Formats: sequence, C-alpha cells, structure tokens
Amino acid sequence: MDIISALFVENINLRQVPGPSTRIDLSGIMFSLPAPGEPPVTLAPHLVVIVRCRADEPGEGILEVVFKDEKGEEVARNASPFTVEPGKFTYRLVRGELTFASYGTIEAHCRIGRGDWTVVPLTLFPSPEG
Repeated sequence: MDIISALFVENINLRQVPGPSTRIDLSGIMFSLPAPGEPPVTLAPHLVVIVRCRADEPGEGILEVVFKDEKGEEVARNASPFTVEPGKFTYRLVRGELTFASYGTIEAHCRIGRGDWTVVPLTLFPSPEG
C-alpha cells in the first residue's frame, strides 16, 4: 500500500459521482497557522492520510503517525489498523494533540507498516493581532 497524500486540513467531505467513483473534497489545507495565544499552546489539527491499495495486496495495514518537534523529539504518536478493499483507496483521519512549547514547526511522520515515511510540517507563528 502507498500513502498518496498526507495533509493538515480544516475540513474533509466525500461525495459520490456517476459510476463507481467518489470525490474527496479537502478544504483549508494548511502548513502553518497563527497561535491562539502565547506558547505553550496545545492544538489538535486534523491530518488526512489518503492510502492506495493495489489490486494484488491484502488490504490490511497499520498507519503509524509520529509527531516530532524541531529537535526531532516525539511529541505525540498514533498507530491504527485499517482495512481497504484491494484495488481501492481509503483515507484515515488522525487528530493528535500537539503541544507547541514555542513558535516553530512540528512534523507528522506517516508510514504504513514498515514502509517509507511521508513527512508533513505544521508551523506555528505569532498571531498578527497579538
């Protein structure tokens, strides 16, 4: 199986279209956001991971997401088993509670089983109003 995409988003919607097809509408894709207050702050952003299963694969896997700060230290972890019909796609919604000790970046390191890592950054910056 392969990770096709991994993104922090505000919203995800699924909709049917003619034929055996589904559309995934992602909105509010983000790589940074203003802090809701002075750090330390804890945020729980939505990470959407889209997975493809080839027709000749068993369709069972474990999605592991490790959130790391700029020093490479783990700040949160999530591992969840999933199934997908061979030859199809699925998505997993991961919501980690991320504590930003200061302004900076936390990266979500995502992989299926022992596969390659896909890394997605999320940077916290000072609020323009603050």
